[in-house]
Amino acid sequence: MNIPSNLKYTKDHEWVSLDGNIATVGITDFAQKELGDIVYVEVETLDQTLEKDEVFGTVEAVKTVSDLFLPLSGEIIEFNEELESKPESVNTDPYGAGWMVKVKVTNPSDFELLLNSDAYKELIGA
Repeated sequence: MNIPSNLKYTKDHEWVSLDGNIATVGITDFAQKELGDIVYVEVETLDQTLEKDEVFGTVEAVKTVSDLFLPLSGEIIEFNEELESKPESVNTDPYGAGWMVKVKVTNPSDFELLLNSDAYKELIGA
């Protein structure tokens, strides 16, 4: 299982990278394996400001639909439009081509409260 040490994680299986005050968010390798084949990613919160842990979209797999929770408060400034035609990128490259949104973070210190890779591994029993 791929759990990069340079990212932070949530208990809801999102990953976050932070560059200045811009966070990139996606779902983890563990999450995509649990969901199975992803067929659709929906994000209708573009240009909206949301609080930490609010739902920013959904991911639909063959067997289920799951909410996506924002790990940091901020404004959704970009959606990975490649996912509209290639949602399977979340399965094949969850930390690269399968990223979901970019967020202009309003409280960057929240990033330090997220799980590091060791804590996330412990959470999922890896």
